[in-house]
Amino acid sequence: MNRNSRISHPFPGDGLALVLGSTGGMGSAMTECLVESGQFAAVKGLARRTEPPLDVTDEASIAEAASAIGQLGMPLRLVFDATGFLHDDDFMPEKSFRHLDPRHLARAFEINATGPGLLMKHFLPLMARDGKAVFATLSARVGSIGDNRFGGWYAYRASKAALNQLVRTAAIELGRSARKAICVALHPGTVDTALSAPFAKSGLDVRPPEQAAGEIWQVIQRLSANDSGGFFDHRGESIDW
Repeated sequence: MNRNSRISHPFPGDGLALVLGSTGGMGSAMTECLVESGQFAAVKGLARRTEPPLDVTDEASIAEAASAIGQLGMPLRLVFDATGFLHDDDFMPEKSFRHLDPRHLARAFEINATGPGLLMKHFLPLMARDGKAVFATLSARVGSIGDNRFGGWYAYRASKAALNQLVRTAAIELGRSARKAICVALHPGTVDTALSAPFAKSGLDVRPPEQAAGEIWQVIQRLSANDSGGFFDHRGESIDW
């Protein structure tokens, strides 16, 4: 997508927007942004403690949540996946290959790649086939192989690179049955959330979740079917794979 393109491709007003991981910093900000946009008949957020619950590490919960959404009988126009893992009490980003830990790698891939892949498996079939429909998942620039100039962060980089490949592959298949549907990976930049807090050093362009959500929403509005399978940042610029 050309960053200079400011052409909006609006959603039909009859649909449902769904935010997955809606209780996190970026997810809650995006939920509020979509409600305020007025472009959807309804906006619903799902997370581990919502009803129905959704846990990206539990395929049964994903399948049950997708079934519940399908039973609402509304065209599914937007699925925004705001789930992700960078660090927790057990694991922090690696500074060297000497720190590689199979448990850390497995955890990162489980949440950053396998989980979103299963979201695509269960929610892409529900996407509206007429008019604009978007599945967007939060990736990260550090998942770009071509843009990797600093090294480190092995598990996060590798799992986000895997996510990008899943998005690209799913977009190709989706395009065969729903030519207007869009499946993309989006990089929101550095956002002031719990995920990035330990790494938000001075000099970085750290933005509040509300601003980041607004920027990503602008990118989503400008997406067309030609952008499906792409990897874009919060300005709408393509990111090298």
